[in-house]
Amino acid sequence: MTTLDTTMPGAATPETAVPAKLDLAAMYRESEIGPLLAELDRDLIGLQPVKNRIREIAAYLLVTKARRELGLEASTPTLHMAFTGNPGTGKTTVALRMAGILHRLGYVRKGHLVSVTRDDLVGQYIGHTAPKTKEVLKRAMGGVLFIDEAYYLYRPENEKDYGQEAIEILLQVMENQRDDLVVILAGYADRMQTFFSANPGFRSRIAHHIDFPDYSDDELFHIAELIAEKEGYRFDEGAKAAMRDYIIARRSQSDFANARSIRNAFDRARLRQAIRLFDAGGTVDADALSTITAEEIRSSRVLSVATGK
Repeated sequence: MTTLDTTMPGAATPETAVPAKLDLAAMYRESEIGPLLAELDRDLIGLQPVKNRIREIAAYLLVTKARRELGLEASTPTLHMAFTGNPGTGKTTVALRMAGILHRLGYVRKGHLVSVTRDDLVGQYIGHTAPKTKEVLKRAMGGVLFIDEAYYLYRPENEKDYGQEAIEILLQVMENQRDDLVVILAGYADRMQTFFSANPGFRSRIAHHIDFPDYSDDELFHIAELIAEKEGYRFDEGAKAAMRDYIIARRSQSDFANARSIRNAFDRARLRQAIRLFDAGGTVDADALSTITAEEIRSSRVLSVATGK
């Protein structure tokens, strides 16, 4: 992979020599980040802009590593990130893959992901917040700290709120220990914008802002089929049509959560399938045990409300 330039008089010994060239393709293979990027493509439907950004970040980190090995100026890049988007759009999944990429490229020691919310960081009385926040940071050190709904850390309407104390500790660690911890803040785009406006210290420390779009109806249907396949089930033709109707009806509801809502719908459908088979009694074969029918989908309260039944 490496070609040493030892032709000049007084060249450094092989132990200390700076290579003249590096094979980026070989570095990429040796880092083993390729399988993680492939997993993103395989496990996440759609989200092409997100996947493109993750590849860009991975390429940048690989090139930065190459610059260091060639003796070029390459300061430690700021890696803290903000993931914005609605619930169920894959933010936690991408954060987990990002932790693996950072670890394999040598930017974090362990590569684990610690996922928390406000309740894990902010105490309810004086002197409670600092120990809670520091304990979370201790667990996350060497990896990635993922703070979901990060805007709840800041509650200006409550003068006695202790969130500001957690924010100050986080900002200090994000700056002083950025070589050993990557923080990802996540939440709704509009609320995160307000949060950053009120806390400019966070904005200045965030290097990468990635927006996660909602899934299309076709993508949600594909997700439903993928979930079923992974669990050893399939939708018959009637169930496929019913699932498409379900997706349209569910999307119109205020608490719609993209892939999370589809996962919940599938879980309830297989419960209905189980009770249908149980009540019917008699013998069953593998096909019967693996097939979700229209009945399991159309019995959903979501479709009952949508059709007025």
